[in-house]
Amino acid sequence: MFTSTFTFAAGNYDDGFHALDARIADMARAVLGYRGEETWENPATGLISNVYYWDSLDALQQLMNHPAHREAKQAQGRWLGGYQVVIAQVINTYGDGGIPHPLASPREPSCNVAT
Repeated sequence: MFTSTFTFAAGNYDDGFHALDARIADMARAVLGYRGEETWENPATGLISNVYYWDSLDALQQLMNHPAHREAKQAQGRWLGGYQVVIAQVINTYGDGGIPHPLASPREPSCNVAT
């Protein structure tokens, strides 16, 4: 299991940004191996983080190699005030089942992820 975390400083979004962002989101959700996502905002810094969960690096690579993703990467300077991407391997996940999460099993409150 892997995560890709995209943290960015919001900039000026236009119709082109919203259209491309929607295309990438739809494509990511259609990839076999996509598990879900979360978005977090920090009002103090203005930074936004999108965390995507993947069954494998191959699944993540499908997003990274998609033409819409490459287009966004080349054009990001028009819309964002900077960004950082972190790819990480998930070694474990757990919780009490009290909140929804992309990696939580509907039958179990915790989930051990095999590496």
